[in-house]
Amino acid sequence: MLAAVSKPLVRLVDRYLPDPYIFVLILTLVVFLAAVLIEGQNPLAVVTMWGDGFWKLLEFSMQMLLVLVAGFMLANSPLVKRLLTRIAALATTPGGAILLVTLVSLTASWINWGFGLVVGALFAKELARQIRVDYRLLIASAYSGFLVWHGGLAGSIPLSVATPGHPFEAITGIIPSDQTIFSAFNLAIVVALFVAVPLVNWMMLPSEADSVYVDPAKLAEPEPDDGSLHRPSDRLETSRTLSWLIGAAGLLWLLVYFSGGGGLTLNVVNFLFLTLAIILHGTPRRLLASLNEGIKGGAGIVIQFPFYAGIMAVMVGSGLATTISDWLISFASAETLPFWTFLSAGIVNFFVPSGGGQWAVQGPVILPAAQALGTDMARAAMAVAWGDAWTNMVQPFWALPVLAIAGLNAKDIMGFCLIQLVLSGIIIAIGLTYV
Repeated sequence: MLAAVSKPLVRLVDRYLPDPYIFVLILTLVVFLAAVLIEGQNPLAVVTMWGDGFWKLLEFSMQMLLVLVAGFMLANSPLVKRLLTRIAALATTPGGAILLVTLVSLTASWINWGFGLVVGALFAKELARQIRVDYRLLIASAYSGFLVWHGGLAGSIPLSVATPGHPFEAITGIIPSDQTIFSAFNLAIVVALFVAVPLVNWMMLPSEADSVYVDPAKLAEPEPDDGSLHRPSDRLETSRTLSWLIGAAGLLWLLVYFSGGGGLTLNVVNFLFLTLAIILHGTPRRLLASLNEGIKGGAGIVIQFPFYAGIMAVMVGSGLATTISDWLISFASAETLPFWTFLSAGIVNFFVPSGGGQWAVQGPVILPAAQALGTDMARAAMAVAWGDAWTNMVQPFWALPVLAIAGLNAKDIMGFCLIQLVLSGIIIAIGLTYV
């Protein structure tokens, strides 16, 4: 049944889904045309808006890049890898392995999405070394934990609106994390997914005859190598003292910050994960090796976010955002706006597969509509966040790091992820609308 459901979707993705950079170029042109044809703007004026706004999200872009890279470096540290090996020993059956990898991935993704992607894939590989279990479902289960990332501690949107000077502060003000990440409705969604996602993965475990296994010998990890130690510079690059001193200073700052009543922001979360990564890698050389590996996944952020900033500038400056917002208001109510926002965000995620980039595109539309209808701003923002996280199950952009680590293709896990898409969509929609 899963194969029958997944094959058409896989063919569609393989044949027609281009790189997200192509989507951002197409979306830019679509917004240009809409500003001219719908809002009656002069083409030169539209291009001027676009160019003037092109670099408005540089700080936000760097914050998003650091969320990914810092989380990756932390997950790739020796201590975390050893911990994953010990936890893997708790699973003694294929079903237990599926449940365990899903729970570990959910927890890690809630803490930090970059951390969760890497931890899930590394933990799945460790389980495959120890237990004979369908490798496709194991990796799909690891990726399914990514569902909760945008409702977690490193969620781009809730942390953005909690950070002073964020792009939409004039509309929303500062929205603290106790109204978004730690709100009752958000925690209810997270808890429900923590229960439902592992159980559904466990129920999808195929029979022995239908299972696909991997040779554990092919999953062996190379031992870390500090390389040459002959030059004085080598001694500095492999010095644990330097890492510990800087790490201690970072922990001291965090202690002072939180003891003074400070809350979670993008900068604080990134500072925390970067500090922990510096300490746990032990030496600057190992940290930089991990950085060089993790930065590859951030290439899309670097090239795409300036275009998102330009799109946002055209939508706001031309009046297009107001027009779309008025259209939403025409059929949505204060109670139903989060639901419609969630669905629209799920669709937009196929074209803008970055939570931060999606917020730049949808924020100018959703927030004025929420303001006009009297919808809770925090719930409206989280509706965009959950819509972005939801369709990641069938949008392969963020699955690529997991698949690269696992040595699989998107088609190998798509059928399993599609089932999770349906389940999680129902849970999230109920939580946003009724809790």
